[in-house]
Amino acid sequence: MRVTRRLRWAVIPLGIATAITLAGCTTSQLNGFLPGFTDDGTQATNHTEMISGLWVNSWIVLLVVGIITWALMGWAAIAYRRRKGQTGLPVQLRYNMPIEIFYTVVPLILVIGFFAFTARDQAIIETQYDEPDACITAIGKQWAWDFQYAEQECDDADVAVWSMGVQAQTDAQGNITSELPTLYLPVDKKVKIKLTSRDVIHSFWIIDFLYKKDMYIGKDNYMSFIPTRVGEYDGKCAELCGQYHSMMLFKVKVVDQADYDAYLDTLREAGQTGDINEAYNRLQNLPGTGATPEAEGDH
Repeated sequence: MRVTRRLRWAVIPLGIATAITLAGCTTSQLNGFLPGFTDDGTQATNHTEMISGLWVNSWIVLLVVGIITWALMGWAAIAYRRRKGQTGLPVQLRYNMPIEIFYTVVPLILVIGFFAFTARDQAIIETQYDEPDACITAIGKQWAWDFQYAEQECDDADVAVWSMGVQAQTDAQGNITSELPTLYLPVDKKVKIKLTSRDVIHSFWIIDFLYKKDMYIGKDNYMSFIPTRVGEYDGKCAELCGQYHSMMLFKVKVVDQADYDAYLDTLREAGQTGDINEAYNRLQNLPGTGATPEAEGDH
């Protein structure tokens, strides 16, 4: 009873100290130093906090397991060390059933728990919107991005508008000197992005959104989310796709609905309407490259 009382008085100040420490953490620290959050904790999309929560909580559990394991190893090394005057081998035990059951059951519970929480969050993140407010096709190509905008259905190319990009250009110091392909998204609206490739495997990654997905030929992938914060974000290809993979960059601008509609209007006024694939094949010279469509297709 006296031992229990001592433990209780030891745990209380430890809990208070932990609470005070966590209260002093910044938003970045509370989210495992992951991007995607402002100082006031506003997340970039409706899924960002869920992803960071899975990441941070997993590390907390693993750290606790590590501390317990290191403590037991240290205790065993000290308690059962060879003392002065001792010779020969210590008493050998073939097995200890309670400890072996413990070391079997606990890891099994941890693995099942990690799997369950991951599967739960993945099912939510991978649920695609049937009636999105904006449906965009992102096309990866060596080594840039094309974006096609439609409503409701990503494959409704007849009423779509598009923008075509070229790979990043840099100066001798490595500074980007060209205009990057830019993806526009409406804030607080349901967005569905269809992901496809023109040539090799690419990976669509908006860094602050904490999620990326591969792009293939012959198999379309999709991702759905709601952008929740107006701002500009960086994107890149996350799959090694050739010589200029590092130059396959793009920008993301999350804007209000009026600015989003205005941007689409500028694409219509420029005549960039219809199916982007047909427009791509009709071009005599690709923007900024001086290459013909046949040459581009050889890449």
